[in-house]
Amino acid sequence: MFGNVFQGKRVFITGHTGFKGSWLCAWLLKLGCKVTGFSLNIPTQPSHFEAMHLGDHIEDLRGDIRNREALTQAIQKTAPDLIFHLAAQALVRQSYADPVTTFESNALGTMNLLEAVRHCPQVSACVLITSDKCYRNDEQVYGYRECDHLGGHDPYSASKGCAEIIAHSYFTSFFQDGPACATVRAGNVIGGGDWACDRIVPDCARAWQAGESVEIRSPKATRPWQLVLEPLSGYLALAAQLLAPQPSSPFTLRGEAYNFGPSADIIKTVEEVVRELAVHWPGFTSHMANAPQTLKECTLLKLCCDKALAHLKWKATLNFEETIRFTAEWYHRYYRGRAQDESMLDFTLGQIAAYVHAAEARGLAWTA
Repeated sequence: MFGNVFQGKRVFITGHTGFKGSWLCAWLLKLGCKVTGFSLNIPTQPSHFEAMHLGDHIEDLRGDIRNREALTQAIQKTAPDLIFHLAAQALVRQSYADPVTTFESNALGTMNLLEAVRHCPQVSACVLITSDKCYRNDEQVYGYRECDHLGGHDPYSASKGCAEIIAHSYFTSFFQDGPACATVRAGNVIGGGDWACDRIVPDCARAWQAGESVEIRSPKATRPWQLVLEPLSGYLALAAQLLAPQPSSPFTLRGEAYNFGPSADIIKTVEEVVRELAVHWPGFTSHMANAPQTLKECTLLKLCCDKALAHLKWKATLNFEETIRFTAEWYHRYYRGRAQDESMLDFTLGQIAAYVHAAEARGLAWTA
């Protein structure tokens, strides 16, 4: 898998206590990496990080990416081969409530990370995770490409556009002969262990576990829904190439940006996601109440992932039904396992193994 590039590598992850970061930590452990995480706190209660007791298996550091000195010291001390930067304020609605922290964390936090990398020669590669919302969303019907305009109406989206611009500046100004770096863009990631506010799947899990109905803001809004492991497989495929580029490849990955998203048939509405999720929630019938929409949110968003296919031979693995099933099964196991003391790390690793098996069966290049 991934050409066995990751075995024994030292990997530093910012935002490792978050939903996507904790899944990435688990997969890197499975690949034989020594993982160090750097996060400000545990962002939700419950959390995927704590459900897996992940702090017992990695070096778990606490710090604020807005503190450049502390971040630099942590990276210099651990001397990683590879960095994944995920730490961010990740919620659109929260960005309206606290735009300053959003810009400081997402834009200046990215600058701090890159400045730290600039002063740590041991780093060989760095993957910076931004968002599909970094694009200026004009509600166009075709997927956004990596060369399309950056920007955003809300502070969150604008902050991610800023992060991309900062990253490009560092790539071209300082990293031409230094660490191999790239940015990645993905959105509407779902999967077990997400308990963030104002996200439809965690909202469903919380409500249905309590026997309540679900309030949704924009039932007809469409998004490129994908299981958390889909973009992570892309991030890892890209990182593997940055660490050990293929000599025969005609593409230069250094300094590039990549979209990772599902196939076109998984561009579903919020309402379709809720109804499909309800199919896998025994004893519950989909029963939704429309919540008032007071803040501007885009209703149409999808990505073009042709570049990832051309450069990395990457494409999504799962169909819509499989994506929802993986997600529902994790939550069911969690709520049942709390009483039975089942290991959520083992179950998470089992889902990773099942996802890899599906990718192997479908001939995905990164599985080799």
